[in-house]
Amino acid sequence: MSLFLFLVLVALILGIIGVAAHGLFYLLIIGALVLIVDLAYAAMRFRRGGRRHRIAR
Repeated sequence: MSLFLFLVLVALILGIIGVAAHGLFYLLIIGALVLIVDLAYAAMRFRRGGRRHRIAR
């Protein structure tokens, strides 16, 4: 969960810098890509998390 929050923070910071600084639009694009990849990672992780079965011994 901490990796997810860290990557969201990185994407937010890159997006803000990309918008604020003139000529650094590519940072906004990189921030958006990081956010999309992070959300896909979180979706796969949460989807898989509920299907763990314990083996009875």
